[in-house]
Amino acid sequence: MYSYSFSKRVRYAETDKMTYLYYGHYAKYYEIGRVETIRSLGISYKSLEEDYKVMLPVLHLEARYLKPAFYDEMIEIKSILNEMPDKLLVFNHELYNEKKEIINTAKVKLFFIDMISKKRISCPEILQEKLSFHFQ
Repeated sequence: MYSYSFSKRVRYAETDKMTYLYYGHYAKYYEIGRVETIRSLGISYKSLEEDYKVMLPVLHLEARYLKPAFYDEMIEIKSILNEMPDKLLVFNHELYNEKKEIINTAKVKLFFIDMISKKRISCPEILQEKLSFHFQ
């Protein structure tokens, strides 16, 4: 298992009339979690695309809204990989408010695409190398 946490403040532009984080913005928080989790391994999304010619399209997203996030609140985005990626990269996300209460959970499934051939591929070797220590 590998997990990483990253914090982000809810901006005014992300809220609705009730000062809640608008539900449509949660997917952006999951993306922030994924990008920062991969960065924490010593590789970036940009590098995967530019250097390794691999894209990660989203295949499936499922979310559960437990409590609202509010304007100006710091949200902890915890991103968890429970399994070593093979054909899919599956992130489980947990969002926590400033009181350390879980407010949202999500599962996001991505797959790997070779940018040159436009075909699905297995997890690139560089990502397997970065994660292998955490799944021994």
